[in-house]
Amino acid sequence: MEIMNNIIHGDIRDVASTLPANSVQTIITSPPYLGLRKYATETSEIKREIGRERNVEQYTNDLVDVFEKLKPILKSDGTVWVNLGDSYIDSHLQGVPWRFAIKMQDSGWILRSDIIWHKPNAMPSSVKNRPTTDHEYIFLFSKNKKYYYNADAIREEHVTFTEKSKMKGGRNHIGKKNGTPELGKNKGNSNLHTGRWDQAFNPLGRNKRTVWNIPVSRFKGTHFAVFPEKLVETCLLAGSKEKDIVLDPFFGAGTTGLVALNNNRNFIGVELVKEYAELAKERIKNENYQLNLFK
Repeated sequence: MEIMNNIIHGDIRDVASTLPANSVQTIITSPPYLGLRKYATETSEIKREIGRERNVEQYTNDLVDVFEKLKPILKSDGTVWVNLGDSYIDSHLQGVPWRFAIKMQDSGWILRSDIIWHKPNAMPSSVKNRPTTDHEYIFLFSKNKKYYYNADAIREEHVTFTEKSKMKGGRNHIGKKNGTPELGKNKGNSNLHTGRWDQAFNPLGRNKRTVWNIPVSRFKGTHFAVFPEKLVETCLLAGSKEKDIVLDPFFGAGTTGLVALNNNRNFIGVELVKEYAELAKERIKNENYQLNLFK
């Protein structure tokens, strides 16, 4: 069975042991959220579906178990990117993302970054006793302290020398002697104003920040929002090279696989719910990529 650039229908906790060790460069995924939506309809799938747990403790335990089973498959310099939203149970915000992240640390994963995915087009909310939620978390984990990360591939536009700059005293003071008074630790440091700071900035842009402003995406084959391609692409470009293998253990509508192929990467997709495995297959095939669905 050729698993690369194909979809496997099954529970990742069962499938993981069949995948080649040390083969995947990065894992990019968005697991089902606790208590938010039930995807499975077949009895065998319902019993195994993550997100149906009775409480946050069991849910986060199940998620950590998934990534423990995936550790042997991930290369030593590999990374894991996990998108998670929070859940309310009986009016209590559960703090799901951070409970999960801390348990991952306890299991030996290195938490390298917490990223806020800000959704400028988040669904309106009728709630009146708290702010409307318009963000989710993305966590970046690694197996080891040294890992592959391509900062240049996801750099942002510089702000300092643009109209968007909010630099105190105005952006025009750089390069002008005595452009602003300095009474703090830089008092008397002429280089602050006469140095060529514009040349010190990376020509490819500034380092990626930890707040990502990415609109929610929709796919006509579903009635709910899907993993945005831009979000997946950012993780993929930073975490892999061309021809690398990217794994999504909760493949859903197949966004990770489609983005991987569009960026000259290979993918392995695993999806528990057959309906969505079929949907992902057709979505990717409609983009003129040929693939198979295995059980």
